[in-house]
Amino acid sequence: MTLPMSDPTAWATAMNNLGMAPLGIAGQPILPDFDPALGMMTGIPPITPMMPGLGIVPPPIPPDMPVVKEIIHCKSCTLFPPNPNLPPPATRERPPGCKTVFVGGLPENGTEQIIVEVFEQCGEIIAIRKSKKNFCHIRFAEEYMVDKALYLSGYRIRLGSSTDKKDTGRLHVDFAQARDDLYEWECKQRMLAREERHRRRMEEERLRPPSPPPVVHYSDHECSIVAEKLKDDSKFSEAVQTLLTWIERGEVNRRSANNFYSMIQSANSHVRRLVNEKAAHEKDMEEAKEKFKQALSGILIQFEQIVAVYHSASKQKAWDHFTKAQRKNISVWCKQAEEIRNIHNDELMGIRREEEMEMSDDEIEETTETKETEESALVSQAEALKEENDSLRWQLDAYRNEVELLKQEQGKAHREDDPNKEQQLKLLQQALQGMQQHLLKVQEEYKRKEAELEKIKDDKLQVEKMLENLKEKENCASRLCASSQDSDYPLEKTLNSSPIKSEREALLVGIISTFLHVHPFGASIEYICSYLHRLDSKICTSDVECLMSRLQYTFKQEMTGVGASLEKRWKFCGFEGLKLT
Repeated sequence: MTLPMSDPTAWATAMNNLGMAPLGIAGQPILPDFDPALGMMTGIPPITPMMPGLGIVPPPIPPDMPVVKEIIHCKSCTLFPPNPNLPPPATRERPPGCKTVFVGGLPENGTEQIIVEVFEQCGEIIAIRKSKKNFCHIRFAEEYMVDKALYLSGYRIRLGSSTDKKDTGRLHVDFAQARDDLYEWECKQRMLAREERHRRRMEEERLRPPSPPPVVHYSDHECSIVAEKLKDDSKFSEAVQTLLTWIERGEVNRRSANNFYSMIQSANSHVRRLVNEKAAHEKDMEEAKEKFKQALSGILIQFEQIVAVYHSASKQKAWDHFTKAQRKNISVWCKQAEEIRNIHNDELMGIRREEEMEMSDDEIEETTETKETEESALVSQAEALKEENDSLRWQLDAYRNEVELLKQEQGKAHREDDPNKEQQLKLLQQALQGMQQHLLKVQEEYKRKEAELEKIKDDKLQVEKMLENLKEKENCASRLCASSQDSDYPLEKTLNSSPIKSEREALLVGIISTFLHVHPFGASIEYICSYLHRLDSKICTSDVECLMSRLQYTFKQEMTGVGASLEKRWKFCGFEGLKLT
């Protein structure tokens, strides 16, 4: 932009009042010793220009900050600022990508050269469309130039020094909607969208896993190679994938059927190998679990020994000979060792519980399924009885309404027909008697259904109580196992004199008690041992019977049946034995 400025001092004064460094059209400073802190107007902070070479138009100013506009002198005209007390001129909503402004209020004698002289300092002008009615449209090269042009809205323009009305006017600058601006903005948005799609596609391709290698086409040579690979354990997976692809492609025909059958037979020969590998891995896992349990139990024994050392050192016989600091250290070490021992003990108990739960998962699933089916059957029966009860009530109400209608008709007939009164009365009495008999039957059936419903509810409550008792028994068995392991050495000596001589027997007692509690009518020793053999195949029937005979207050033996069906059954009597002991 090389447009000369007629009065540079006016520009310097206007921009000095705004607190801005005075700049020329080309961006060079007009006043070299300008200090923005020493402006002419107080209360207005200095403003940094939006970009170099702003020329006559400062950057946008916040609405709460007062703006003072000065007189602008151009080569052919003069621009006078509007009254600062008036509100700012109104503008329409800015269209997207707006580069065109509407300029109204031009002087009648204004020419296109004067418009270019005033607005070219806002930026590069692409086109001017001037109308005969004192307005025009100006299209700039960039969007930010429109904001500079809006700054001139409200200025009064005067051509030269003339006071003629045709040489004066008040400028009104506003946003204009042009198809060229909208088209360029849409093109820019489409370009940005294409770039974004390309970037996303490149990112997806970068994150996409590599595609598998292509499978060769079927031929006799390739078939022989794949058949050799199928026999090799290391190349089996690759060869099986090739075989699967050929079969899915439809390469099997009469000529190649024998080759494919031999390859399928080779693939089938690996089934036994895979099963053996799985069994070996499972065996290794079991051995590792057993080693871990043994190591953990050895660690627990050592922890017990360390804790016993601390406890013996804490007795008065040895405690008095230690100093205060030594006693404190011993007590802290004892607490830490006890905490670590309890943590390891809980871990070992958790492993054993998991094993027991795995062994009894199948039976628990069967019992839960049977209980659920019984409960669902009871609920369905109760709902069916309720529906029948409601239908019977509705029938009873209908019969009552019919009786009332018959009584009303009987009264009417008594008034109208005196000769036929006796016959009608007999008919009505017979109908009433039939109705009453039917009502009695309905009431009896209703009472019977209610009794059945009550019985089903009682059965359901009994089943729920049995389930709760079973859960309590399982909790008691787990607590018994935990207490048997947490007991100290002196307690083991006392337990040697009791009927239960080891932890294994205590576990057997808990499992047998739970089993017999589920079977309230008792079970034979063979049935009990068949259940225990699922948990441990090493259990002996004579040992189990001897253990149950020693616990007289927990188990009792009864004879059931008559003649050839005579049978010995064991029952659980722990609750009765608890009251006796």
